[in-house]
Amino acid sequence: MKEYIKGANPYMPLWEHVPDGEPRVFEHEGEKRVYVYGSHDIEKDQYCGRDYVVWSAPVDDLTDWKCHGVIYRTHYDSILYAPDVVKKGDTYYLYAAEKKGSLVVVASAKTPWGPFEDPVETKLGFDPGVLVDDDGKVYAYWGGCAAPCYIAEMEEDMATIKEGTLVENPLGHSTCPWDPKDDGHISLIDAFFEASSPRKVLGKYVYLYSKRYEKPVPELGVFEPCNGFLSYRIAETPFGPFHDGGDISFNGGEILHDSEGRGTMTYQWGNNHGSIMEVNGKWYIFYHRQTGVNEYSRQAMLEPVDVALGTDGKLYIGDVKYLEGEPVSSKPVEMTSQGAHINGLDAYKWISAGYACHIYGSRKRAYVRPGYEQREDLSTSVVDITSGTTVGFRYLQFGVNTAKSVSVVLEEAKKLKVLVRLDSYKGRVISVLDFTGSEKELTAELACGVIGKHAVYFEFRSDAPEESYIFDRFTFDR
Repeated sequence: MKEYIKGANPYMPLWEHVPDGEPRVFEHEGEKRVYVYGSHDIEKDQYCGRDYVVWSAPVDDLTDWKCHGVIYRTHYDSILYAPDVVKKGDTYYLYAAEKKGSLVVVASAKTPWGPFEDPVETKLGFDPGVLVDDDGKVYAYWGGCAAPCYIAEMEEDMATIKEGTLVENPLGHSTCPWDPKDDGHISLIDAFFEASSPRKVLGKYVYLYSKRYEKPVPELGVFEPCNGFLSYRIAETPFGPFHDGGDISFNGGEILHDSEGRGTMTYQWGNNHGSIMEVNGKWYIFYHRQTGVNEYSRQAMLEPVDVALGTDGKLYIGDVKYLEGEPVSSKPVEMTSQGAHINGLDAYKWISAGYACHIYGSRKRAYVRPGYEQREDLSTSVVDITSGTTVGFRYLQFGVNTAKSVSVVLEEAKKLKVLVRLDSYKGRVISVLDFTGSEKELTAELACGVIGKHAVYFEFRSDAPEESYIFDRFTFDR
């Protein structure tokens, strides 16, 4: 019986919904693992939930994730927003955002998975991010939306702001038009929105945050205010001054470009939160995407990134361009289906439609339907597909022995054709599956051999333009 792909993108099981992920590499009892701490989208009709869970993976295999269960529950009967966890000495400190981020408490534990106990109230605010510097000093960063961001040094108790160290608005911030408290702050092009995450990278202080673009970014298909980015600025000290870095992640899916370089998104963007982490000698950006029709069922994603320090002292993070071996620019890394499977997903396992990073062309706005049933063979379907929709996956690995057939599973038996395309949503057709309306699963031979790593797209065609279809999963066979 075929296995289902695991540890793809999203890298946690498809039933799990952990956004706002702050990755940390901790070594505990001789074992080094990467831990992801985030909020927990379990309310379904609003952001987050009333507990935190933590997942971890060995540093040498970011496709093998383990849940350690609930590490903290609200002490105020409230919704918990994005947290952060750091280690100082032999103690782990969880900065829990109680009361929807309006009250930050710090709890402690002796293991990375808690339970975190004895919470102490702090004066920190929304979306706290904490940096333990090489000299043991601790700095907190926070802020969001219409409120400015802040930086402060913390006392030894990890809860008290050190007198005289509070810095307000080190980055400048965006407007928040839906917040009635917004008093007309100036809209900034490269504007802080929320999601503070301080990191120390190659000797530089890096302030990662969610940027809100107030101007169009045509090359990425952004033509209205958008805060689906994770961006960064760099400084020589924890307090700045911070200089322009760039954008690392954008959760709008594959970007299609026309002849003039204008982009079109193929996945519904939404808020973004996360950070970078060096894991086993390789850097990654941890972020989240949206499922469903709102932002209440977000899922954890990751992509490899380049990190390079130029001779001019500038730090480049993301998809870095080099000229004669010197980094000269960077842009957001692509959003993929493969995540840490950097050689591509095994094409010969079952691959859920829920791993799609390209959903394009539906008359009804097709989307990944959230799933919550905790089982290993759970597949989350793409729903509201109409004729002309393409659903794409980047990337699959076919190996050195050629694939010979493809199988597609629908949730409902309906009449339609499914064209399988290679490398592009307009790429060559390598197979056609002709569903007659009496079957949910169909297998068809490939018109040519396929080996190596490729993007794969499924195009749905029907004579009933208003009919909708549900794509569940697929696999290839040799």
